[in-house]
Amino acid sequence: MVTDQANSATIAYFSMEVGLEPSVPTYSGGLGVLAGDMLRAAADASAPMVGVTLLHRKGYFRQYLDRNGRQSESAVEWNPADRMDPQDVRAFVPVQGRQVEIRAWCYKVRGVTGYSLPVYFLDTDLPENEEQDRRLTDHLYGGDALYRLKQEVVLGMGGVAMLRALGHYSLQVYHMNEGHSALLALSLLEEQAGERRLTGVVPEDVDAVRRRCVFTTHTPVPAGHDRFPMDMVRDVIGEEHADALTSQGCVPDDTLNMTHLGLFFSRYVNGVSMRHEEVSRDMFPNHPINSITNGMHAATWASDSFREVFDRHISSWRVDNRYLRHAARIPLEEVQQAHRLSKQALFDHIEQKTGTRLDPGIMTIGFARRAATYKRADLLFTDRERLNRIAETTGSMQFVFAGKAHPRDEMGKDVIRRIFEASTALSDSIKIVYLQDYDMTLGRLLTSGVDLWLNTPQRPQEASGTSGMKAALNGVPSLSILDGWWVEGWVEGVTGWAIGDNWNGEEDPQQESALLYDKLEYVVLPMFYSRPGAYAEVMRRAIELNGSYFTAQRMLSQYLQNAYRAPHLTAIAGGGI
Repeated sequence: MVTDQANSATIAYFSMEVGLEPSVPTYSGGLGVLAGDMLRAAADASAPMVGVTLLHRKGYFRQYLDRNGRQSESAVEWNPADRMDPQDVRAFVPVQGRQVEIRAWCYKVRGVTGYSLPVYFLDTDLPENEEQDRRLTDHLYGGDALYRLKQEVVLGMGGVAMLRALGHYSLQVYHMNEGHSALLALSLLEEQAGERRLTGVVPEDVDAVRRRCVFTTHTPVPAGHDRFPMDMVRDVIGEEHADALTSQGCVPDDTLNMTHLGLFFSRYVNGVSMRHEEVSRDMFPNHPINSITNGMHAATWASDSFREVFDRHISSWRVDNRYLRHAARIPLEEVQQAHRLSKQALFDHIEQKTGTRLDPGIMTIGFARRAATYKRADLLFTDRERLNRIAETTGSMQFVFAGKAHPRDEMGKDVIRRIFEASTALSDSIKIVYLQDYDMTLGRLLTSGVDLWLNTPQRPQEASGTSGMKAALNGVPSLSILDGWWVEGWVEGVTGWAIGDNWNGEEDPQQESALLYDKLEYVVLPMFYSRPGAYAEVMRRAIELNGSYFTAQRMLSQYLQNAYRAPHLTAIAGGGI
């Protein structure tokens, strides 16, 4: 059925994962949470957007950690009918010669003004489909390469078909959030060619598709981009669709690279930070790459205590996040008290889940993100003796970690085990807690409840990062390697501290760990314990400078102004989003 909203929507936002709330486990981490924040910001702005993703009936996975830090996993049980409305239309997509039937579930994202933005979750678990096809929307990032390719066909080609079945004929922009949905361009090309079909595509057809597509890349390393051999692609999408890809010259080396496909068919491409733009231009020298730095949805990620403080002193902050610049007017005592309440909420959760009682008077350092080797969660423990000496002579510390390793990432699982080993070795002087099953709820508690946010990625592999932005919003300064967003958010001693002083140059983990220890021993801990007023000033400046800028509202405004560029959308962007 065609609705008024279907007729008015002009932007379709495609993402393999979307994090909207903890009870809808259709996200694995930063990419999905970022997508959710983007859609929340769009709802706040009443932007004419719809979201498209997969349902992931069994979620990403639930994480379990034994006493030695060994990770095991299970499927996540949830019922989409509890949070979404099934749509009464069906779409079809070709998969290995079969017409796979798709239905959609609609989740309504409510904006601050009451505007309702639809997000469509595609579902193939229908009795009309063969058993193997019913499972295609079960697991996020599960299965082998063939399973992943079929999922990406459902997301990209099936997503376009579903939008048409739902009556979305006024769409002007198709935004691909990473390469997983890049096959949507093939469906748009097929529509553009019309009766000439894909065998009769002309350059004008390709140009018409490019005018409608926008591509965001989040991955600064080649290994992070999906690739599929063309024999597999032909088997899955058929000869005509595969020939259309090869005839356009977007399949070099007989391999379909989904990022290259998205780049080929897009008129606007961006990385997700200033630094990531530079890295992406080196990776893809034949494409113009811009940057729009990621942001977090302020009203979602502010803790309860800071929401109350902001409501009291900055009445319009939810509607216009830029007013958070006025955090300078918040008395330091109120910043400190709001943080104490957030810290206690985190500690209560830790005690409930683990039985460990942390001391609220001790400097608490947080590290929570996907347990991948390049994130280097264990860099902190390079020199355990020095870390122990710092704790004994300069100031006590306690650490809270969280993060999942992909079920097939044994090296990531090893990182978790090493943190558990360090926890045992340092237990006489330093408490270290690793919380299992990291999700949005735990992320909100952690980014608001610790005293310092630690980030130690291997440069230049942190495309952006948003957890430090969420911490800043809650008055938690960062201590971070200069990579991703921190290159832009770092003001030394004002919004936090850098590990090292440049974002270029050669990697030297030993030197970086020594610089990390130096900053803790000589700067951060002395300020925290001896000059609490000065530390509170850093907390307030983190809100004022970074919390007010690194928002999804600002991010959306830049997409509207720079990437989408339709005249009426530009008017929205200029209207004070």
